[in-house]
Amino acid sequence: MATTAYSLVSALLMLSISSSVSSLSLNYYDDTCPHLEYAVASAVKKAVSNDKTVPAALLRMHFHDCFIRGCDGSVLLESKGKNKAEKDGPPNISLHAFYVIDNAKKAVEALCPGVVSCADILAIAARDAVALSGGPSWEVPKGRKDGRISKANDTRQLPAPTFNISQLQQNFAQRGLSLKDLVALSGGHTLGFAHCSSFQNRIHNFNASHDIDPTLHTSFAASLRSVCPAHNKVRNAGSSLDSTTTTFDNAYYKLLLQGKSIFSSDQALLTTPKTKALVSKYATSKQEFEKAFVESMIKMSSINGGQEIRLDCKVVN
Repeated sequence: MATTAYSLVSALLMLSISSSVSSLSLNYYDDTCPHLEYAVASAVKKAVSNDKTVPAALLRMHFHDCFIRGCDGSVLLESKGKNKAEKDGPPNISLHAFYVIDNAKKAVEALCPGVVSCADILAIAARDAVALSGGPSWEVPKGRKDGRISKANDTRQLPAPTFNISQLQQNFAQRGLSLKDLVALSGGHTLGFAHCSSFQNRIHNFNASHDIDPTLHTSFAASLRSVCPAHNKVRNAGSSLDSTTTTFDNAYYKLLLQGKSIFSSDQALLTTPKTKALVSKYATSKQEFEKAFVESMIKMSSINGGQEIRLDCKVVN
């Protein structure tokens, strides 16, 4: 497991966090819950030892949480009555490993009741997921509050795998994130799996001139079509997001430059000089990618808009 910690980066970024999230601090729980991070790490490690897909799930869960109303744990809430929650929105149906956060929350509550938010636990767990997969570790700014609102319709705000570069830039900019953040955070696709529906547009009826996206490597496109035929009936069919699906590395960028990316939104990163240059930089240097990823993760995870410390991550107080 990589143990590189970018504490200097963490400190510098903390200085630039907007006033709305100025309450975040690296030592927020030092006095009130000093063993918080150990408790979360233990829950994540136990889950990962039994299921190698957990790191990708936790990283994606954190991303999907932060992009709707900020990192407030709203993705963890269950649907109730007539309200359909975020986790039941179309882009989130495939999210899993919520039990890891529930188990971590139980352990933390046993240590320090009513002190730590579910949003903070998710942010820490996502960091641990990356580190346990061979990626970098970093100090997580803490002090987020949990939100009380979770609506499935809001998941339409998430960046879609079919987005072009203009749509991606606008989506990220609305959350204070730059093109550099876009390219760095896309590197999270080094972990995980994509269902056929997410990239069907690239391998069947691409446009009036091509059945297959011409930017796709020929043999790679053929392999995708073999697992995802035009009228696919296999519910969980799909493809790994890169060649090292459970290892956090820079293979995603290398494959992207070879025409072996999964999503249209991945390929979109090669359509502007600035983003293509960053892809090339991260493909060449794992160290540069990790540094940029840590910076952008801290920046993204510092967006917060919650109001309470939830006692149960699945329901509001």
